[in-house]
Amino acid sequence: MDFLPDSIDEYARNFSSAEPELLKELNRETHLKVLSPRMLSGHLQGRFLSIISNMIRPDLVVEIGTYTGYSALCLAEGLSEKGRLITIDNNRELRPFAESYFARSPHGSKIQFLAGNAADLIPSLPDQIDLAFIDADKENYSRYFDLLIDKVRPGGFLLADNVLWSGKVVQPVKENDQSTKAICAFNEKVNRDHRVETMLLPLRDGIMIIRKK
Repeated sequence: MDFLPDSIDEYARNFSSAEPELLKELNRETHLKVLSPRMLSGHLQGRFLSIISNMIRPDLVVEIGTYTGYSALCLAEGLSEKGRLITIDNNRELRPFAESYFARSPHGSKIQFLAGNAADLIPSLPDQIDLAFIDADKENYSRYFDLLIDKVRPGGFLLADNVLWSGKVVQPVKENDQSTKAICAFNEKVNRDHRVETMLLPLRDGIMIIRKK
């Protein structure tokens, strides 16, 4: 999942803004108490999400895939004064965990957690989304993109995580590996879409930056 040598990764973290104390605690507790802690964004990716959000100063952010709330808190750092963030996850067991950290954040009042199937909930979301972040079940990435793209304002952005999928995207794909097939199909789909501009950034496990024209 991490492609850089540990020494380079450490150097990059040392010369990036520090991980806020609340996020350090969330990071640590996720690794201690929650299954699959590698799903957490972490220091470098978290600071990237924060900087992107601060550059855009969004009024509306939509996140697909909350997990323990780390990325939502990073994205919320750049919200405009009237901004809000809607995060969607179908894992109801982790909702109290994430919301306990939202409640301790100065941005927590701007975050709304929706529990349920993202494909069912996205159509009911407001239009004029400034920034969307997709980090959920890989088989549905293309579906989430199709549901979100018309709701994103012109000039708005979508980010998609894990688009390098531990390097499997450049290896022969096994017949039964549906997740890798889905990620490859998603990458090809958005790269061909005339409505958007794309850049695949090899940060951590790969982030696709998508700007709606």
